Amino acid sequence: MSFQPVLPLAGYAGYRFLARTLEVQQAAYAASAPIERATESFREKVPQITSIDDLLDDRQAMQVVLGAFGLDDDIDSAAFVRKVLEEGTVAPDSFAIRLSDKRYLQLADALGFGDLGGAGKTQWLGFADVIVARYEARQFERAVGEQDEQLRIALSVSRGVEEVLQGQDGRTARWFAIMGNAPLRSVFETALGFSSSFGSIDLDQQLEQFQERTESVLGSGDPADFENEAVQEKLIRLYMVRTEMAASQSLSGAAAALTLLQGL
Repeated sequence: MSFQPVLPLAGYAGYRFLARTLEVQQAAYAASAPIERATESFREKVPQITSIDDLLDDRQAMQVVLGAFGLDDDIDSAAFVRKVLEEGTVAPDSFAIRLSDKRYLQLADALGFGDLGGAGKTQWLGFADVIVARYEARQFERAVGEQDEQLRIALSVSRGVEEVLQGQDGRTARWFAIMGNAPLRSVFETALGFSSSFGSIDLDQQLEQFQERTESVLGSGDPADFENEAVQEKLIRLYMVRTEMAASQSLSGAAAALTLLQGL
């Protein structure tokens, strides 16, 4: 039987409850039968995965590896995944680097097939532990999202910020990484009060406005400061509160429209 995340509340109150119980809930989820079966099977198979072909030929192992990076939907895109892994992360024009979704870059780097002459990192000490830990965390987020998508996005903020800081050097590069990370961008846009048309303006103008608004609202326009727990807490609180407000306004508008239709 699969453990379902306990989410008795919505909005910011729901996030605070989830944050307080996160460690216990994640442990229970990781110990649930489907997740435990998948991770135990993966650990057993890793010693036999020494090439890209070995990985692509094992659907169960692929599910864990892709799931560890939130790429579950690519399970049937073997040719696409092969290209990501084969070209690696070293060449500046490699496929993973050119893709706007940097989860593929993280995948290629973690497996290392394209960077280490095809040998990859699967036989490195601790490889299975790293992938399993990522898989358990991402699948828990996915399970949360099946009940409440806003809570899933809020839960991913800390990881998203950490990945941006680790994967990019320099303030501008980190901002562009945030802007290219759909869940993280959604949190910033909502929390900072940008309109739905904000994404259509020039990228340099977006960058400038992101920096100015975060400086005003969060106290810093430098992504290096977003790792601070207090800054993240404020960001998530604003995101959740504004999301609740938008939902409330939408419901109010729908109720008013229904009343008018009933009158007619």
